[in-house]
Order: sequence, then structure tokens, then C-alpha cells
Amino acid sequence: MKQQNNPIWLMSSAYEKLNQEQLIEKAVSLGVQGVDLCVFRTDSDRKDHTATHLDYANFGPDDAARIIELFNGKSLRLSLGAFDNMIGGDPAERTKNQNHLLRLIRIAHLLGGNQNDIIVGTFVGYNHDLGVKEDGFQRNLEEYKRVFGPIVRYAESLGVTIAYENCPMEGWRSARYTSTFNNLSGVLAARKLMYTLVDSSAHGEIYDPSHDIWQNTDPIEVIKRTDLSRLKRIHVKTTRNLLDDARVQWGGMYPMQMVDESLAREAGVVIPKHDWDRHHYEAMLPGFGGTDHMDWNGFVGILNEKGFKGVFEIENEAKNSKDAGAPAAIDQGIHACVNFLAPLLWPLQESGYVRPAHQQLSGDVRKDIPVVEMKDLL
Repeated sequence: MKQQNNPIWLMSSAYEKLNQEQLIEKAVSLGVQGVDLCVFRTDSDRKDHTATHLDYANFGPDDAARIIELFNGKSLRLSLGAFDNMIGGDPAERTKNQNHLLRLIRIAHLLGGNQNDIIVGTFVGYNHDLGVKEDGFQRNLEEYKRVFGPIVRYAESLGVTIAYENCPMEGWRSARYTSTFNNLSGVLAARKLMYTLVDSSAHGEIYDPSHDIWQNTDPIEVIKRTDLSRLKRIHVKTTRNLLDDARVQWGGMYPMQMVDESLAREAGVVIPKHDWDRHHYEAMLPGFGGTDHMDWNGFVGILNEKGFKGVFEIENEAKNSKDAGAPAAIDQGIHACVNFLAPLLWPLQESGYVRPAHQQLSGDVRKDIPVVEMKDLL
């Protein structure tokens, strides 16, 4: 297989207890070449796999210059991300999420934006008040256009690209609801429709193959049908589909449903243990602790064939690593994942598979611009 010399990065959500300085030292020790800084709202009530590794409240040009100097000094690159519901959920939280995304777009601009390949990752989310109505999916597409049209235009005006991750966020609602589709960008069809509704090069996607595996969709086939110009990052995470009583009883197409616990026990039927326990799979890191249901050779092969030169970004949510309860297991999982990817992505030299040379971030100072909110754009 021809190596494309893609960089391997780390998503910072795995290290939510570390401060920024500790995180950067951790990244250097693990041998990655960049960090996707999670910058979730500190006043958010969301707690699952979140972190805030940038002081966003009063960020200005001096802070941008300091960050660029810091990352260049450690031979690292960076992006930003916060993944929340932007078009549904509690209206007050929704507005805060939208305004926070606009704040991150401004910060990305000050850090160099597209010139430094500093994208802003986000979810779209889903509006279930609209979704339960007839043509609910179409209504969500229209709400996406209403909200994200101005956001994408704002990003484009600043030379910044936003990127949607494809997790359906299957545990984002109580298991007492029948649907587990809680993020519009969770399927390829929706992403294609979104790009048609908002015609701009300033938005694209972060593709995580693990989310398609448990949806019984082949990630290789998804990449074959993906517009490469929209593909900004690959999230490195994988899935082992479970063949257990729950999957046999409920099937692989629909989520497990919640019923009365005593009734289920009497009938011998499996019900969800918690909101995320709906689709009979186990999150894993490739090359760490067993085999999964992902053809990584074929997946990297089709990306090489299509000429993808972007970042492979390790998102550690593995049950035997991030969720094992032992901090050292997080490091072990990421280190194993880097070694797993190296022969697929990096050229072989006498010293082994060698990472790409660091490309310095441009330190061009950007003039300060004011913080904007959605009410200023709509």
C-alpha cells in the first residue's frame, strides 16, 4: 500500500483532567503531531467525553500569538472543536451552543484559520419537536439551513472551515424514546443534502468510521461516495459489534427499547442498562485489546486512492482504555493506536516508519475582531 504520509493527531477529550500545558506534554510523549483541542462550554451540563483545553472567554490576538508559538515550539499543530446540539434541545442551551460555535470560529480566525488548517469541529444536533411531525426530517434540514446558513457564511468571511462529525449521538436522549438518531449529520445522505442546502466550501466533515459500523454500513463504501473536498479529518476509533441476546432479540436495525423492568424480567427480554446501551456494540481503538469489525487496510487504501492527505485523529472512547478507569490505560491505548497506524500511513525508512516532518504554523498576526452572536447574524 502506498503511504500518503498523513499526520496522526490526538483529540483532547481523552485527557479532560489535564490542563493545556500537561496536555501538550502528553501529546509530545505519545508521538502524535497535533492536538484537536476540545473547547466545550464550561457552563454546559454535558459531561460525556468533554473537555475544555483553551481559555475562550477573553481570547484575543496576543493569546493567538502565544498559542502558535507554543505549538510550533513543540512541533505540534492544532484545531478546535465543541460538539453540542445546535438546532434542538432546550432553547436557551441551543442559543448558548450556537454563540459558542461563533466564538470558536472567531478564535480559529485569529489563529490563522484555513491558512493554518485550523478547522472548527461541531455537531448539528436534531430538533425532535420538529422531528415528530410529518416530514420531520425535512423540517430538520430546513432548520439546519436557517441556523447554519448564517454560521457558514460567517466562517467563510473569516477564512475558517467548520466540520460536522457523523456520530448519531444514539444515547443523547432517554432510552424511553424510540429513536436514537440525535444528530442530523449522522448519515451520508444528510451530509450531502446539507452541502446542497448551504452552498459553500467553508463547511465539511470529520468522518468517524466506527459510527457507520454499528449502523451496518461499510465505511469503505461511504468514502467511495464522499466528496473528498468535504473530508477534513478522519476520527480514528472503531467498533466491535456484539452478538448477544440483546442483538438477537431486538435485531440490528432498530435500537433496544425500554419497557417495564418487571415485565422484561418475567419475559426474559433484555432492555437497555443506560441511555447509550441501545445498539449492541463496543467502542475500541484499532490495535489495542482485540479485533474489531473494521477493515483498516481497505479503509486507508480507499482514502489513499482518492488522495486524502489530511489528519487521522485518535478519539479515545474505548471501553478498555478511556473508560477503563485507569489513566495509564489511556496512554497505552493511544500509543498502541499510533503504532498500529504507522505502517499504514508513514513511509518505511531505516529507522522504521517515520512520521511526517512538522509544518510550522504561520505566525501572521491577525487584527482583533469583535465577538458576534446569532442575533447579530439572523
